[in-house]
Amino acid sequence: MAGEASAEAARKSSQEAPRATPEEPQFPVIGDDRAAAFFDLDNTVMQGAALFHFGRGLYKRKFFETRDLARFAWQQAWFRLAGVEDPEHMQDARDSALSIVKGHRVAELESIGEEIYDEYMADRIWPGTRALAQAHLDAGQKVWLVTAAPVEIAQVIARRLGLTGALGTVAESVDGVYTGKLVGEPLHGPAKAEAVRALAAAEGLDLSRCAAYSDSHNDIPMLSLVGHPYAINPDAKLRRHAREKDWRLRDYRTGRKAAKVGIPAAAGVGAVAGGTAAAIALSRRRR
Repeated sequence: MAGEASAEAARKSSQEAPRATPEEPQFPVIGDDRAAAFFDLDNTVMQGAALFHFGRGLYKRKFFETRDLARFAWQQAWFRLAGVEDPEHMQDARDSALSIVKGHRVAELESIGEEIYDEYMADRIWPGTRALAQAHLDAGQKVWLVTAAPVEIAQVIARRLGLTGALGTVAESVDGVYTGKLVGEPLHGPAKAEAVRALAAAEGLDLSRCAAYSDSHNDIPMLSLVGHPYAINPDAKLRRHAREKDWRLRDYRTGRKAAKVGIPAAAGVGAVAGGTAAAIALSRRRR
């Protein structure tokens, strides 16, 4: 009787068990040429701030003194520990970087950027985020970095990762020499959303079919532009917002994938420029 009762209970249990939920549609969609992906750089694609790593390279090459490196290091530490961008730190870093590169040739800094990528950046790329970018490329879609870091640095990183290109902060140059001024403001916060919107219009993209990836709540304006937003290694504010909006979430900082929160829903890009800025001035305008 015990055996019969056990078998009957098992049979009823299997009949009452909830059915498996259907698998989500494949994403990214292969062959959708009106879709693209936009990736923040700092703490999304790369561990830490690209500007800080670039600053280390410039210091090694005697572009500035030890006291400047200490200040940049403090800004990087604040960024890593607090997980937020401090406007005063960003302004200070921006002003310092502009003074450091003023008078240097654009070509010189571009060449140095290639070297610094190999020295300090290549080993700090998050494999998980790199795989996400590759999935879009494999689907035949364009993939862009969007960051407050200098456009020259962003372009080096994008090229080395095999991405389509990069949007970044632009610094002014005249006759190939940096003037020490920015063209407009750093590509940060709402400015990123505007840049992505403009690029999408120029490329003929449908933002509702695009994806975006960022770690920072400052990029919520960008993440809210498109149909497939991802919070990658999110700060506390972005994590809360992602849960409220049912966005997908991935965390590669602990070597595990965080629980998925809902389905993709908007887009983003973005970045945290709160590092050093020993390179913000490297973005330029050619005249």
